[in-house]
Amino acid sequence: MPNLSILRPSALAFCLVLAVAAPQADAAKRRKPAAPAPKATPAPTACSDFHLFANADWLKANPVPAEGGVSALGQLAERSLQQQRQLLDDAAKSPQNGIQKLLGDFWASGLDEAAVERDGAAPIAPLLARIGAIKKPQDVAPAIAALHQVGIPVAFNFTADLDLKQLDTYFGYFAQGGLGLPDASFYTRTDADARALLGRYNGHVQKILALSGTPQAKLAGEAQLVIDLETRIARMSKTQDALRGLRANYNPVPTKDFAKKYRNLQLAAFLKAQGVNAEQVSMADPALFAQLDKLAGSLKPAQWQAYLRFHVGNTMAPYLSKNWREVDHDFRGKLLRGEDEPAPRWKQVLDAINASAGAMVAREYVARHLPDATRERADAIARSVKEALGTAIDRNTWMDAPTKIEARAKLDRVKIEIGAPRSDLDFTAQPMGRGSFGGNILIASTWHHREEMKRIGRANADRRWDVLPQYPALGYDLAHNRLFVSAALLQPPVLDMQQPLAAQYGGFGAVVGHELSSVVDASGRRVDASETLRDWWSADTATAWNARTAPLAAFYGRLAYPGNPTLKIDGARVLEQSVADLAGLELAWAAYEKAEPQAKAADQQPFFRGWSRLWTQQLSAQAAAAHAAGSPYPPGHWRSNGPLMQLSAFGSVFGCKAGSAMLLPEAERVSIWR
Repeated sequence: MPNLSILRPSALAFCLVLAVAAPQADAAKRRKPAAPAPKATPAPTACSDFHLFANADWLKANPVPAEGGVSALGQLAERSLQQQRQLLDDAAKSPQNGIQKLLGDFWASGLDEAAVERDGAAPIAPLLARIGAIKKPQDVAPAIAALHQVGIPVAFNFTADLDLKQLDTYFGYFAQGGLGLPDASFYTRTDADARALLGRYNGHVQKILALSGTPQAKLAGEAQLVIDLETRIARMSKTQDALRGLRANYNPVPTKDFAKKYRNLQLAAFLKAQGVNAEQVSMADPALFAQLDKLAGSLKPAQWQAYLRFHVGNTMAPYLSKNWREVDHDFRGKLLRGEDEPAPRWKQVLDAINASAGAMVAREYVARHLPDATRERADAIARSVKEALGTAIDRNTWMDAPTKIEARAKLDRVKIEIGAPRSDLDFTAQPMGRGSFGGNILIASTWHHREEMKRIGRANADRRWDVLPQYPALGYDLAHNRLFVSAALLQPPVLDMQQPLAAQYGGFGAVVGHELSSVVDASGRRVDASETLRDWWSADTATAWNARTAPLAAFYGRLAYPGNPTLKIDGARVLEQSVADLAGLELAWAAYEKAEPQAKAADQQPFFRGWSRLWTQQLSAQAAAAHAAGSPYPPGHWRSNGPLMQLSAFGSVFGCKAGSAMLLPEAERVSIWR
């Protein structure tokens, strides 16, 4: 979209010149005096609209799209995908180590669509044969266990996650699952929409079964068997609302009686097959598993065969030949995810590799894209922001003394991890060839499942992250009291090593501050310094916090979306993130002032440009409406300007006078850590 504030003055000047250059006395006598021409909209300045002022070039180069949106951070995410793509291209052409050989063959097998077509359904043939060998109820449980081993969870879910009583340890979690639709309610609701979806799902089940080898004459009957079994599971399952909350899925139970208690599901043998030897696991809903145990022993093997064959085909369809992929996209892509067209083939393959072997990609990505100098700079900035938070805790007035003591103790124990997690993975895996992409998916997902199961019962939960280093990410891990920064994030616009230190603090330092503030704020109050789940804030501190932050909700609630004054920001919904943005800027500014105490105003200005550069964004009308309806963040324009308007330092650095749009009256400004 053209910058109208720049185009308007020249256009108006041209019209005025014409009027003056061609005066007609007679005409002037006959006409009423012309109304004064409207004044041109002045170009934005730092003190009138910093976001437009600082990002004029980016906004001009990235006009508002007809649909969707574009943002600087979105462009960073896209760049990271291209970096991964190049890494895998190079690994396929000239691997330099064993992991690159695995990845290169995996990548090449996915891009060779002719080979994928020739392979057809061959990758799942052994799994289908195993299911076909089920003859009696006792054969069902071993088949379920075998599918879990290759990363195809059926009947229920079993995963590794944190033990809420010992947050440094992983626990095994038995939980509900085994459905082809995303929510159990779709099977039990009686409204027209749910019934229509179930009807479409029936057609999808038939198509997958047909590709899996079910004769045409049996398709309708077998599809009904699948949906009947899934409906039984759905009726026994809890609602999504009932599963919300930290402890909703946590219920430790001993495993010593599993062989007797779950004779048909054979859960003791199931755990052994997954390589898990634990005295306790979590089973949030024992009644569900008691019912599943009955179903395993009472339903005819043919029904379980239809169900298991469908789930193998449904899970693997995106990785098989085109006819499988088209069936998958028609239902899950178009209907469930709202995708008009499939992603480009290379993105499909990259997503598949990251889902099943993302840790392998991470190791090679970090080695290639995170120089030591960048890692060291990021670590130094993060530690200086952490130090600034310690000073802010000591001097703040809204925490009482006992709360401050716990806050300092917790902050002192914060771990900062830059680039990638400490890893205890065993990267040995079955060799991958270039002839079977689906086969490689099963090899990689088997490896991934094996490594996940190894976590259970081990006191090293802080060795891994829940995000992959090759994706731009920064976050605070509440359970393990650590800040993690992914390798992919440490590049422009977040951390630009070509920019002055001030810009690095304003960009990277401020987002670090955003997350570090969560160590001790209303989010961090849920876990104490010893990594125990408890609220360590006093009632007085909570009251003071709410009084201090509430005006920020009112401030954002008065702001309209750029280009659409009818759309207002939901101040309450964006409050948490807006508080963290302001806190992050305050802490980063304090850290920067200490790093460059002699800096002049001109040298300090890049700090605020570094912040604003992060939030450049252009949204179509439709995307803006969707953002306004549900996003926990303000739109980029106000995410950039909003916190700056609270900071007196901003006004001082740019010489903004009282009454400037970018400088709120002192009585209206909100502060968190100043």
